[in-house]
Amino acid sequence: MRARVSGLLAAALIAAAGCGGDDDGEPATTAPAPPPTATEAEVGSGKGGVGLRKLGDFDAPLYVAQPPGSDDLYVVERPGKVQLLEGGGGEPTEALDISDEVSTDVEQGLLSIAFAPDFSSSRLLYAYYTDNEGDQRVVEFEAADDGTIEAGSRRELLRMDDFAANHNGGLLLFGPDERLYIGTGDGGLAGDPERNGQSLGTLLGKILRIDPRPQGDRPYRIPDDNPFASHQGARAEIFAYGLRNPWRFSFDRETQDLLIGDVGQNSQEEIDAIPLPRAAGANFGWSAFEGTERFNSDQNAPEHVPPVLTYGRERGCSVTGGYVVRDPALTTLRGRYLYGDFCEGELRSFVPAGDRARGDRPLGPSVPMLSSFGEDKDGGIYATSLDGPVFQLVPE
Repeated sequence: MRARVSGLLAAALIAAAGCGGDDDGEPATTAPAPPPTATEAEVGSGKGGVGLRKLGDFDAPLYVAQPPGSDDLYVVERPGKVQLLEGGGGEPTEALDISDEVSTDVEQGLLSIAFAPDFSSSRLLYAYYTDNEGDQRVVEFEAADDGTIEAGSRRELLRMDDFAANHNGGLLLFGPDERLYIGTGDGGLAGDPERNGQSLGTLLGKILRIDPRPQGDRPYRIPDDNPFASHQGARAEIFAYGLRNPWRFSFDRETQDLLIGDVGQNSQEEIDAIPLPRAAGANFGWSAFEGTERFNSDQNAPEHVPPVLTYGRERGCSVTGGYVVRDPALTTLRGRYLYGDFCEGELRSFVPAGDRARGDRPLGPSVPMLSSFGEDKDGGIYATSLDGPVFQLVPE
């Protein structure tokens, strides 16, 4: 069994995160919302019928990813290793070790990987980690035919200077448009001291969107249809802004909607949901707002998109965003958004419906120290615990 992260380390992670929240509510919108895309009758009930199948124990796992067209699973370990489960199970083998380049203070570490849509031919994948200086990096690697990842093949795409060890964001995800989306935190500490969330002049506190292919001397390309590509004074990589720490976000594989679990400060944990076309250029409010509440009075965000769901400290301390479940085997969760909280571990789900969450309820199973969810090519859902286990959600 692999070594597990200590309870003290996990406590430090959360203490530095800054989190919490008020009761669930129905936030008022600041812009017209589309009509609900589903009703309770059209989706799973969310009431039981789901269990957890343990895949194994790992060293502080933070993510599960699968290459397109493959049955292999990759587990990302916070200290800087990636483990390969050939065929999706069995004993893991080490696929990558960059632990000597990765810092692990507070919320730092190797945070996620993403496989290129053409991975079967290009063999390319991307890793998001904090380096030994504490800065955030997005790096390209190439995988060998046996599934191992060649450390020497690295090519750096992005390096973002960071001033604190928390709020690193950390998710890489290829969207339905095959662009690479990158979730970044506001830089850290508490209260967004540098006001990065509302600034279009920094990559921090954002979801970025790039084409990772090099172009001339540039390590990546800016898509022409990025919302700020021609905006003077703005970083052209920015897709959406006003985020505190979008630790995990996802795209509904059926509707392409973007859903974000944004970790809160002192009052509210929030989940945002928006159709992908409306997400381009969207402002989610931080740090003028925390969830539905006014936060920094020196900032304004008059057209911001309010969350579809918030919750407070009585329900946890750090939201872990998940997925709209499309796994045909999980009939009771069909069309429901699955999420949880690091401190409570209780798995919950709701129906994303326009500007609100319908039928939010606990699922039944819990994952202590819930660090992340993952999704495979067929819509299968995985949950990771910072304490070591990795689970697959299965019908009972």
